[in-house]
Amino acid sequence: MDEGLIQVQAMAVRVACLRMTAQQLKALHDSVEFASCLPARSQWDRKAAAHAEIFRLLADAADDPALAPLLGSAAGSVHHLMLTVGRAADGMIISSHRRLLAHLRAGNADEAALEMEKHLRGLQYMGRLTGCSA
Repeated sequence: MDEGLIQVQAMAVRVACLRMTAQQLKALHDSVEFASCLPARSQWDRKAAAHAEIFRLLADAADDPALAPLLGSAAGSVHHLMLTVGRAADGMIISSHRRLLAHLRAGNADEAALEMEKHLRGLQYMGRLTGCSA
């Protein structure tokens, strides 16, 4: 994951926060809760996919045709990175997604974008420790 992808995700979160409907926010909340409830120990592949779903939902909320292709591929990259890093990242991912939701609910686009940047940089760092180059 490179710096450009991190910046695109942060920009998408900022845009999504400004355009997000109550229904989209509920879908994000439900997605985070679903991912949180899955067992990491025995179902990490499934849980990582559920965690990555938030990126697709944010892309839908951003509703930006220029960002859509980049965001779609980013979800796949983040999913691969989560699989590589493994279930040790589960708590960090859940906490970050919950903080992100709180910022989105408050309508704080800058804090939501910053949370996404921190989240992706944390995953990127963990990926480097495992030797992942995603």
